[in-house]
Amino acid sequence: MSHDPPFPTSSSPVNRVAGVGASTGSGVKAAESGSAPPLAQRNILVTGGEGFLGRHIVDALRARGVPSERTFVVRHRDFDLTDAAAVDRLFRSAFPTGVDVVIHAAGYVGGISANIREPAKFFHDNMAMALHLIERSVRAGLALRSGRFVLVGTASSYPDAAGVPFREEDLWSGPMHPSGAPYGLAKKAAGAMLEFYRTQHGLASAYLVPINMYGPGDHFDDERAHVIPSLVSRFVRAADERQPVVTCWGTGRATRDFLFVRDAAEAIVRAAERVDDPAPINIGTSRETPVRGAAEIIARCAGFSGRLEWDASRPDGQARRAIAIDRARRLLDWSPATSLEDGLAQTVAWYREHRRTKARP
Repeated sequence: MSHDPPFPTSSSPVNRVAGVGASTGSGVKAAESGSAPPLAQRNILVTGGEGFLGRHIVDALRARGVPSERTFVVRHRDFDLTDAAAVDRLFRSAFPTGVDVVIHAAGYVGGISANIREPAKFFHDNMAMALHLIERSVRAGLALRSGRFVLVGTASSYPDAAGVPFREEDLWSGPMHPSGAPYGLAKKAAGAMLEFYRTQHGLASAYLVPINMYGPGDHFDDERAHVIPSLVSRFVRAADERQPVVTCWGTGRATRDFLFVRDAAEAIVRAAERVDDPAPINIGTSRETPVRGAAEIIARCAGFSGRLEWDASRPDGQARRAIAIDRARRLLDWSPATSLEDGLAQTVAWYREHRRTKARP
């Protein structure tokens, strides 16, 4: 299936990612049935496999019947993916018969304050990881093995002025919000790199763009936490310690599209099975929820009965965020299965139990 041209005069995928135009995505290609062996017969390398999203991806692979001996979970303590020599060593040692599929879910991530404080590190580390992994995948022969590279991006790559809900054709249409630009630009550049490597080297790939993931196993420390885990940790502590007030950052009026992590993992594994084209595929719920509304649900789930206050001197970040998922529905036969209320209840319960377990002598 061919690409829709970004302009009537050109069908080049280079134009699609270079910012001179964007594909509508109706030409994104799903893999033909039988074009590659099922995942259970493939050697799969999962970066970030011990992290928040990665653990759920591994669980989704297990549910597909992928045996543990065909899954290599990359641990940061063993392989620094920002170092080219370490990535070379990873590909040599992961499987005796070679790597077939790479799911790149690793990233140096953090909330608004961390991105503002360390913009160079957020850009460098995320760009370096993708650069080395994509290049080494080609040199390791993924294209010759009918393999696939799956990149997990971020909705922070969308321009600040993009219409809501965000649509894939708008990804390169303007500058990003400063609060997420270092991380977002690195991930978007990695998506562009996949386009170029598909054109020159025939590397089959998929590029998923998730939005505001949350759920069990997230990073809950306030310094690096995103909005949901930060709120969960504050309200659970406040409820357990009978605090009268919880103060949250910003005005609470900013909206977000909150995606449960297990739903995200399912979409990513489906892309590893079905998609050969790195044109971006959004994954989210298409539902805008004010941060204040999410906070109120979390407070109820945590059993907090005190007062909720907002510190408007703290940044809200991007004013509105929600993501269109028409392409994911069509190519992946996917839509989110978990309501915000159910997902937040599961997240609060997990965090409370995890907190109690850590506190035990």
